[in-house]
Amino acid sequence: MFLTQKYASTVITGVLAGRNLDEALATRWSASPELTPQQRGAIQDISFGTLRHLGLLEQVLTQLLRAPLREPELRALLLAALYQLQFTRAAPYSIVDHAVKVATHTGKGQGKGLVNAVLRNFLRNKDGLIKQAHATDCGRFSHPDWWIAAMRAAYPQHWEQILASNNQHPPMTLRINRRKTSTADYLNLLSEAGIPAQALEREAILLKHPVGVSQLPHFADGWVSVQDFGAQLAAHLLDVQNGMRVLDACAAPGGKSGHILELADVDLLAVDIDNTRLDRVNQNLARIGLSAKTIAGNAARPQEWWDGRPFERILADVPCSATGVVRRHPDIKWLRRREDFTAFARQQAEMTDALWPLLAKGGKLLYATCSVFPAENTEAASAFAARHPDAERLALPASVCANGQLLPTPEHDGFYYALFRKTG
Repeated sequence: MFLTQKYASTVITGVLAGRNLDEALATRWSASPELTPQQRGAIQDISFGTLRHLGLLEQVLTQLLRAPLREPELRALLLAALYQLQFTRAAPYSIVDHAVKVATHTGKGQGKGLVNAVLRNFLRNKDGLIKQAHATDCGRFSHPDWWIAAMRAAYPQHWEQILASNNQHPPMTLRINRRKTSTADYLNLLSEAGIPAQALEREAILLKHPVGVSQLPHFADGWVSVQDFGAQLAAHLLDVQNGMRVLDACAAPGGKSGHILELADVDLLAVDIDNTRLDRVNQNLARIGLSAKTIAGNAARPQEWWDGRPFERILADVPCSATGVVRRHPDIKWLRRREDFTAFARQQAEMTDALWPLLAKGGKLLYATCSVFPAENTEAASAFAARHPDAERLALPASVCANGQLLPTPEHDGFYYALFRKTG
């Protein structure tokens, strides 16, 4: 446990200093190749859990400290240990003991007495400390106050459910490749492998408990992919048909591209600005046995890569705040700022305006985000329609709520969709 606490604390320190969680973990793995899969899993669990419940843990720690703590590494260690004491089944004495040992190697090495006192005080008084922390919105919901206020204003009937969902573990949903199997047949394979699961809609299968992809039957053969149920709606909403020319802008990591190709024989162009991420698109398509033309380019500057031939379908999966997938990326809650949404809205408008001329008359463009903030969703879609009189807003099927906003549920993450047809 010593190493897991120590390394999780360094990851958390990096995130609280403004670093992306995935990058912080990748740096840790690169610096410590000797870590076993079990140790990596434990480090990841502590890091994710601490950030998921950071609002509560910060409120508790503030009560336990007599003065502000100046050492970021020591603060991260205490937050990680508090998470373990409150949310895991590890023995409390072991958590405290190892945290004290880590403290001797943290900062100036003078914090072991503080760590021991704080954690033991928590164990003696945790019920009262948790109750007092829950008296604040940040402590109760573990989101920044401005985020809580924004959700309360945007979703007066559902804001508490949204915030609570964000603090849960995400579902693991599969997308079967119907070119190779069926939902019923793959459910049988999962049952034979001892993996409980249930069918949702179309190609989607929800696992009762997450498993490693190596445990999934025929995963390496492309029979199935891991993709959130909400994300699987995109390919169906596009209504792709055999022979169509299709553009997937901002395609990485390739989940939606793969789904489109599984549904129809189309001429697909996948564009992404990041070469490394584009490699993942090619790898994911190769695994499912399908292919597309891929180009590294800026979707907002199609003049640099477009050949002049129009597309009959365009998926504009635009860059966004990713506030709908917070369960998978809990650092987002603490790294996003209110002012970020103005920049995202400007970038989204620039991209959709640039892509619209590439669409053939009668063709469809699907605007998609993994956000729950109206500025990126309903407001952005309305503004796009106002700028383009030849953009007819199409109704979405019953599987998607009327305004296109999917809120996070036990079955899927938060997404937004708006479908437009070009009339002129």
